[in-house]
Formats: sequence, structure tokens, C-alpha cells
Amino acid sequence: MSLGLVKMWLSFVAMGFMIVASLLILLSRTKLKGIFRGIVSFIATCLFIFGGLLMVLVISSGPGT
Repeated sequence: MSLGLVKMWLSFVAMGFMIVASLLILLSRTKLKGIFRGIVSFIATCLFIFGGLLMVLVISSGPGT
């Protein structure tokens, strides 16, 4: 697999992390209460940060050939 394809799959994974994080935040704010709300929000925040850092890594590494 070429470097360009690896970067494409990494960017898809990063976008997936961000989508899952958004859905978890939506779930925690509408359906959950108490400690479970905090735990799910923390997991969503970690996923969002990791997805963002992964996306910055893919973008800043330049075009893959």
C-alpha cells in the first residue's frame, strides 16, 4: 500500500473518531446523568483530541506519493 493510501485511511479514522465523539457528547448531554455523563464526556473529549491530532499529522505531513 502506498503512502498516499495510508494517509487516506488515517484521515478516515480521524474523521470517524470525531463523528463518534460528537455522538457521544450528544448522548451524554441528552440522555445521561451523574457520573456516567462525566465518563462519556471524558471519553468523547479524548477521542476528539486524538482525532484532531491525527488529522493535523496527516495534513502537515504533506502529499503522499
